[in-house]
Amino acid sequence: MNSYDKYSENEWNEYVANNSGMSMRDMMEYMEKDIEEDVCNGMCQPCGCGALEDEFISHPKTEAQKRKETPVYSGVLMYFPEAVKAVARCSFIGNEQHNPGKPLHWDRAKSGDEKDALTRHLLEAGTIDTDGIRHSAKVAWRALANLQKEIEAEQNNK
Repeated sequence: MNSYDKYSENEWNEYVANNSGMSMRDMMEYMEKDIEEDVCNGMCQPCGCGALEDEFISHPKTEAQKRKETPVYSGVLMYFPEAVKAVARCSFIGNEQHNPGKPLHWDRAKSGDEKDALTRHLLEAGTIDTDGIRHSAKVAWRALANLQKEIEAEQNNK
């Protein structure tokens, strides 16, 4: 259903006249062109391209807008400060176990079975492993490792 289907012809004409200064015919042609081309010419709200509703076009986002949609501090660290510290501790202890004496790093060659390891630790969620680390922290670490690898694989396929 198009947005203009919900209006009578008179209501539509009034809506168009009040919101764009264009005739109904001109508006319909303009919207069809925008829908086909998926473009924005800068005149609607908020950019002003003349579209009556944002559903008609795709507005390009600025780099600043894109960065604000990835709130690492306020959207992750502030939500889960203790959990993030537990995962960081898990990284440290794991590095000491698998790479004793070496600087903290993720040695991907040592373990690549994120989903199996995640599941093993998930079965013991709520308890502490023999190394003093919560199994749930290890679940989170493995989930992050798996997610990181998925994203990297997708980026490498572009």
